[in-house]
Amino acid sequence: MDLAALPVLGSVRCEAAPYASRHRVCPISVASSRASTASSETKMRSSSPEHYNEGMTVFLCSRCGTAITPELAELAAVPDVSDDERDRDKEARQAPYTVPRGHYAIDPEPWGPPYVVQDNQEDPKPAQSRGPVVCREEGFVISAGSRHTVLVHPDDAASLQPLPSWGNSSGCCGPTGDKKINRACPCGAPVATLATDCFGPFELHLDPVRTYAFSQ
Repeated sequence: MDLAALPVLGSVRCEAAPYASRHRVCPISVASSRASTASSETKMRSSSPEHYNEGMTVFLCSRCGTAITPELAELAAVPDVSDDERDRDKEARQAPYTVPRGHYAIDPEPWGPPYVVQDNQEDPKPAQSRGPVVCREEGFVISAGSRHTVLVHPDDAASLQPLPSWGNSSGCCGPTGDKKINRACPCGAPVATLATDCFGPFELHLDPVRTYAFSQ
C-alpha cells in the first residue's frame, strides 16, 4: 500500500493516505446520534413501534426512516476502554470496542472536524477524547466537531456502507474517523463515522442530525 504518512513517534500520529482494500475493513458504517426525546414525529415515522421493548432505543435514518440499529440499551457514560498497545488485536492492531454490542452511549466530547490548532503546542492533548495526539502542517490540533454523537458497536449497524470510492476513509489499518462522515444508510444518506485505525479507538459514531432515536 502506498502510504504518504509521516513517521509516527510514540502516541503522535500524522495524517495517512487512504488505506488499500487489502486491509481488514469492517463492513459497517457509522450512523448518527440520537434526538434527546422521542417526539410524536418519530413515532409516526417508525413503521412498527409496537414491536419495540420498553426502555430500549432504536436509531433510524433521518432521510428515509429506516432502522439503522436494533434495540439498544443506554450506558450511563462512555466506557473507559484500554488504549494500551498490549490490549490491541495482534493481527489487525485494532483497539477493543468502545461500546459493547446491544448498547449505546452519548459522547459529550467533540468528535471529528473541524480541527483547530491547540493553544499549548509544548504539551499537546489528544486530538479527541479517545485517540492519539495529532500533528498536522499547522501544528498540534484538537477537535472542535460535533458533541453528543451516539457511540455504538459497529456490528450493531451492520447495514451501513462505505461512501463511494471509500470517501473519508483514509487511515493505516482502517479509517481514522477524523475526516468527515464515512458511512451511509442503504438509501445513500451519509449518517455515521467509523473509526478503526491502529492508532485510535474502535467505534461507530451516529450523527445527531442525520439520525434520530425512537424510544418506547
